[in-house]
Amino acid sequence: MDRFGRVATDLRVSLTDRCNLRCTYCMPAEGLDWMPRGEMLSDGELGRIIRIAVERLGVTNVRFTGGEPTLRKGIEGIIAETAALSPRPRVSMTTNAIGLAARAARLVAAGLDRINVSLDTLRQDRFAELTRRDRLDDVLAGLAAARDAGLTPVKVNAVLVRGRNDDEAVALLRYCLEQGYELRFIEQMPLDAQHGWNRADMVTAQEILAALGAEFELTPSPVPRGAAPAERWQVDGGPGEVGVIASVTRPFCGDCDRTRITADGQLRSCLFSQTETDLRAPLRAGAGDEEIAEVWRTAMWAKLAGHTINEAGFAQPLRPMSAIGG
Repeated sequence: MDRFGRVATDLRVSLTDRCNLRCTYCMPAEGLDWMPRGEMLSDGELGRIIRIAVERLGVTNVRFTGGEPTLRKGIEGIIAETAALSPRPRVSMTTNAIGLAARAARLVAAGLDRINVSLDTLRQDRFAELTRRDRLDDVLAGLAAARDAGLTPVKVNAVLVRGRNDDEAVALLRYCLEQGYELRFIEQMPLDAQHGWNRADMVTAQEILAALGAEFELTPSPVPRGAAPAERWQVDGGPGEVGVIASVTRPFCGDCDRTRITADGQLRSCLFSQTETDLRAPLRAGAGDEEIAEVWRTAMWAKLAGHTINEAGFAQPLRPMSAIGG
């Protein structure tokens, strides 16, 4: 719990900072200096931190992120160990879906409950331009494999960038409705490695909803939002829905229930935190479970009221999204 009464039951765990795409709004074409292997948490260390979170700190949802989490060797074992905890947390993953077609069934067998897939365009040329990789067919195949393996609801995350793919809102929603996926548009956030984020390039929630409203009838979802980051609307009376995660223009910090662990064992109470709390050092120094849990509690108690993106003096985190984990 923090000073504002928020309870962090949702844990995002980054398995690696490496990625096999080079999305223009995330990292440079040449990639980044990846984290040395020795700095990353081992499978055993990772499992212990997740166990402490679930058994001692009340975490009920664990989502694996990256970078690209499927690049972590042994991810099925990490998922299986997490799913075996008691009480069992809900286990999910955010991925770019490259390679997912070949392993979706194994991930389900290991205990994965749900999946989010990043997909910003349905056009082959734009996908190659935005990600600097010609892999759209692999992503679409991965989405279908996830659905067929029972990872439902399959959620699709899309970021619209002005002048690049902002004319595809309707096409993306129509595609997801036809395929049985749940689409979430995410406002572009200041988390790029280049620190080149420009508010003027961001397509706002209001603009996205206006574009969709010209083609579909949108009505507020009857399901309470709770701590979920997405505002949701039924499309043409349902049952299909669409969501918008408006972290910049419609912040939802007051209901945040998330905390994050980076691949090198740093605790972040907010995606945009300027500070981190080292859990790796006490872990490797032989600290007991309760000692680590108390460090965690203390860090969360100091969590700020909000991310201050819309306030003067906001500073972008030093780490990019690929190193923090989504």
